[in-house]
Amino acid sequence: MSSKFRTGVKRLIPTGLFRMIEPFGHLVEAVLMNIWYGFPARGLHVIGVTGTNGKTTTSFMIHRMLVEAGYDVALMSTVANGLNHNIVMQEQHMTTVSSPQLLRQIKQFKKQGAKWLVLETTSHALAQHRVWGVPYEIAVMTNVTHEHLDYHGTFKKYLAAKVKLFKIANRHGRRFGVINVDDENAVEFAKNIKNSVLYGINGGDLRATNINLTSEGSTYMVNLKDRLQEIRCHIPGEFNVSNSLAAVALGVELGLTSQQIITGIAALEGVEGRMATIDAGQPFGVIIDFAHTPDSFERLLSDLRKATKGKLVVLFGSAGRRDESKRAIQGRIAGKYADEVVITEEDDRDVDGNEIMDQIARGVEESGKIRKQNLFMILDRPAAIDFAVTRVSTADDALVLLGKGHEKTIERADGEYPWDEAAEVRRALAKLPKS
Repeated sequence: MSSKFRTGVKRLIPTGLFRMIEPFGHLVEAVLMNIWYGFPARGLHVIGVTGTNGKTTTSFMIHRMLVEAGYDVALMSTVANGLNHNIVMQEQHMTTVSSPQLLRQIKQFKKQGAKWLVLETTSHALAQHRVWGVPYEIAVMTNVTHEHLDYHGTFKKYLAAKVKLFKIANRHGRRFGVINVDDENAVEFAKNIKNSVLYGINGGDLRATNINLTSEGSTYMVNLKDRLQEIRCHIPGEFNVSNSLAAVALGVELGLTSQQIITGIAALEGVEGRMATIDAGQPFGVIIDFAHTPDSFERLLSDLRKATKGKLVVLFGSAGRRDESKRAIQGRIAGKYADEVVITEEDDRDVDGNEIMDQIARGVEESGKIRKQNLFMILDRPAAIDFAVTRVSTADDALVLLGKGHEKTIERADGEYPWDEAAEVRRALAKLPKS
């Protein structure tokens, strides 16, 4: 089913009815495409990674660890696709692509020699049967928090969509699950798969201790094969300690040596748009991240608040035609941790950007911020970035830009426009007076 045809059908059918029948359309498409392409995922060892936050980084960590250990591994994620070290950035605003694209790419990877596939898998793809015919044998859950209720309707349905990955994996190969025990829904995942390991910071079979967080990354200790070993992760944030633990747990299950696991985690220097630092010679810190949910805001900004001695400024927006209920929540979280908040556009699509900004601002104001004093609203994102870089000045200050991360387009009412968050930040920094 082409995207143009699907868009046309959407306009003719009431939204509620369309959402009821859409999954069946995707299922038919997935079945037909698997037959057409000869069920290309068969014979591959498929690792599915799902969760509200951390899917991409965890997928990258698992992929890099296995590649460093000598496995032939394909990666399909929000940020990039590729085989082994040949990773190419992808520009679509979609994590798990349509069945034809997915299967065509899998067939190509298999032809190129892939034996394993790390597939970042969304709740939408699972609910819509877009991954039908993919024989996942290992399922990884990072966390499940408030997100995508605009599509699923209730948290219960959203959770059920995520759990579906584990039910699929329970029918193939290892039938193994890697589960974040720090998430309150962990038991729901564990009971739907034959074998599992629980990892976490607060508990679990595999637990991080002696955590040391820095702006350059983190180190922690974990018990590997009855011996405490130090893991070094180059991507900052306590949440990335958790993400790397998921990769460690999977490495243990696959029989990697302790040194292979340690080397594999340390080998990943970063993921575009995930806690990415920008250094253009400015005295203050600048970080870009894809965070766009209340949970990711809480985790990231609480870490940055502790690490920032001076002023912390945060810039973000909220996508149009997506979950409206999270906007004020994210505003409250940003207002709680940041000294100043700059609200702007973020794929507003055909929704009034000023209305979106007002919804966010109400939450920011609940945290005590005042408009035009420490709460600013600038709809045009380039102009907002120009303004935000002037609000920080010393080596103790930090500016964090959230929501766009790696994405290469920005969606407005009249269509998509090219976008590069890092390039926009560098452009704005270049305009600052030289000290």
